[in-house]
Amino acid sequence: MKHIFFFDLDGTLTDSGEGILNCVRHALDLQNWPHPSDENLRRFIGPPLIDSFMDIAGMNKQQAQQAVRDYRARYSTGGLFENRVYDGIPDVLKALNDAGKRCFMVTSKPEAFSVRIADKFGLTPYLESICGATLDGKMDSKEQIVELALQRAGNPDPSDVEMIGDRLFDVEGSRKHGIDCTYVLYGFGSREEAEAHRAAHIVETPAQLKDLLLSL
Repeated sequence: MKHIFFFDLDGTLTDSGEGILNCVRHALDLQNWPHPSDENLRRFIGPPLIDSFMDIAGMNKQQAQQAVRDYRARYSTGGLFENRVYDGIPDVLKALNDAGKRCFMVTSKPEAFSVRIADKFGLTPYLESICGATLDGKMDSKEQIVELALQRAGNPDPSDVEMIGDRLFDVEGSRKHGIDCTYVLYGFGSREEAEAHRAAHIVETPAQLKDLLLSL
């Protein structure tokens, strides 16, 4: 039986699309930069922001760094709360807690913002630790955040840990540490992506997620 569960935030615990995309558009507008298509804008959800502003919007590094600053200025003053917890997620976390499992938030979003979101939406009591990126960009990949979470969990055997996420970054970042990943389809990814990156398990709803995690 597994005892430790690492939960991604955006697209896994909360539907944060509205706030993220509003802040991306705001940052692009401040540089009079053309908006990518709506489909490509949604690709901003998940990976580190600076990479997305370069890879998706086509900015150079200096422009992307400014865009990240502009994004965070809006995000920190309200964008982070343009957000909602997915229906059923509190039930998942409570059931795991009641079963004696340890739950962690493991996100590429800056930790300072992640703590505020968890507090605002009542997630903090279920979480042993909230592990996120640093604002200076020195630690922002999912692989790095998983390593941080493992340290905070006391360096458990990877076989005792399951990552839960909605994008390839969750699957690949946890795999680098020998950790299986359950891929949720109610977030921002797709079954095709989950299968292409060989997620250990795929679920469609929080109810299915609860049943699966309690059975691992």
